[in-house]
Amino acid sequence: MSIEIKLSRFNRIYRPDEILEGKLIARLTSAISYQSIRLTVNGTVNLQVRGGSAGVVESLYGVIKPIPIVKKVVDVRSSGKIGSDTIFCDPKRPEGRESGKVLRNLPWRQYQHPDVVRGYLHKSLSATTEFIVESEKDNLPQKPVSPETVIFYITQDTQKHALLPELKSGGFRVTGKICTQCSLVDPLVGELTVEKSAIPIQSTDIHLLRVESILIGDRISTESTLMQTTQIADGDVCRGLTLPIYIILPRLLTCPTIFAGPFSIEFKVSIVITFLLDQSKKHKKVADPKAPKSWVAMESVPLELVRTM
Repeated sequence: MSIEIKLSRFNRIYRPDEILEGKLIARLTSAISYQSIRLTVNGTVNLQVRGGSAGVVESLYGVIKPIPIVKKVVDVRSSGKIGSDTIFCDPKRPEGRESGKVLRNLPWRQYQHPDVVRGYLHKSLSATTEFIVESEKDNLPQKPVSPETVIFYITQDTQKHALLPELKSGGFRVTGKICTQCSLVDPLVGELTVEKSAIPIQSTDIHLLRVESILIGDRISTESTLMQTTQIADGDVCRGLTLPIYIILPRLLTCPTIFAGPFSIEFKVSIVITFLLDQSKKHKKVADPKAPKSWVAMESVPLELVRTM
C-alpha cells in the first residue's frame, strides 16, 4: 500500500499568487478505512552535517535548530473508506484545490507531505514531494541580466594545498574566463585554455557548489555541497586550444543568491584540473569530492544567481 503526489505542473514551480493543484493517488491492494486525510506544506532551512564534515559545523550541529519559513495544514477529507487506486485532490473537483494561495516571500524549496491517518492499530500512509515558490514577477529586473565574467589562471604557484613534487617541478598554466553572475534560466558560460603542462592531464571538470550559512549567536556555521560536476574535456588536451564552457544549471538545486537575516545561500564554481599520475589512478573514488588532492589543481570563483522575467 502506498500513496503518491502528482502536482499539476511537471516543473513544480509556482508563483506566490497561484493555486497549488495536483492529485493524491492511493495505491491499495484492498479497501481500507481512515480517520482523516490531510496535506502539510513545510518550508524550513536546516543545516546537515555530511560525510567528511568536521570542525565548527560538527561542533555546532547539536544546537542548530531548523528555521521555519512556512507551515500550512489542509484537510482533504474526514473519516471514511477508500478502495484500490483511488484519486483524491483532483483539480477538477472542488475539494481538490488547495484552499489558499501559495504563501509569499518563500526564497527556497518547500515540501508537501500528505498523511492518511488510519487509527491507533494501523500505520499511517504518507509521501513527500518538493516544489519551488518563486517571487513576484513585478519585483524582477525587466531586462535580462548581462553576464559578468572573471579571468582566472591556474598554476603551481596559485594552489593553497600541497602538490606532488612532479607537478611543482614540471609546472603548468591554465587560463580562461567564466561567468560570475547570470540568470537562473541561462547557461553558465566561459572558456578555458591549457597553455602548458609538463604532466599529462587526465580530466578537466567544472564543479558547481552551494554554500549555506546559518548564524548561531555570534558565530556563523557554513557548509558547502557539491551539486553538479560537468566534464569539459576527457584526457590530455592540445596546448593552446580554447575549450568552451557551457553548463545548464540544475533548477531544482539552485535558487537566486540569498542573504536573509540569520541564513544565506550562495554559490561557487570550481575549475578542477586532474593530472595523470600514479596516485590519481589509484584514487578514482574519493569519500569527499570537495577535498583537495595532491594531484589536482583548482581555482574557485563566486557565482551570483539572479532570477529574471
